[in-house]
Amino acid sequence: MSFRLILTATLSIAILAVFLGLGKWQLDRLKWKQGVLAEIDRRIAAAPVGLPAQPDPERDKYLPVTVTGMMGANTLRVLVSSRDAGAGYRLISPLHTAEGAVLVDRGFIRVADPMPPVPEGAITVVGNLHWPDDRNSATPENDLSTNTWFARDIDQMAEVLETRPILIIARQTTPAEQGILPMPVTSAGIPNDHLEYAVTWFLMAATWVVMTGFALWRMKRRTRDTLAPRSD
Repeated sequence: MSFRLILTATLSIAILAVFLGLGKWQLDRLKWKQGVLAEIDRRIAAAPVGLPAQPDPERDKYLPVTVTGMMGANTLRVLVSSRDAGAGYRLISPLHTAEGAVLVDRGFIRVADPMPPVPEGAITVVGNLHWPDDRNSATPENDLSTNTWFARDIDQMAEVLETRPILIIARQTTPAEQGILPMPVTSAGIPNDHLEYAVTWFLMAATWVVMTGFALWRMKRRTRDTLAPRSD
């Protein structure tokens, strides 16, 4: 076997090992991510507790809480899209509690729906603390003049509604609000593309095997033809 064939085969095996290694790494990442999502789901569904005195974005993210208070009159509208209901708004209102006013994400209404009134009297909200990251480089700035928000910027919302910078995503209110579809926190929106990445790397490995095999076959055939004796 020629040196060229040996070198080509060695390099091909090395590159194949890289593809397979990357695929295996993505499978390991998939297992890790599934564990993270399972822990998030467990935390979201846990029994609610009282609102901590000083919630921490890292420690208390997704923490289930129950709070009671009076809903403030002002409501902010965050433009979103629901898979089942289409375009609409999340409604963010202040809830005045014994621990101070906080933000409550009450749920979803369609764009064409009228703004529902805020509940009168005491209301109990069961939901999850959240510090959402809705904004990216393509997100427009919030339009306060038309009360159209494109991201749940908690600090800005807290300033406008004069609350603490704490957001509770409601999953249940008592008494229940009519005309509002709750949009509770779930892990469904957290990206988990590791399986697709793993399949991509393994397909590349399979393609590389076919291409390498064909290339080696051609090189071997060309070498054989070159060395074959000619008949005059």
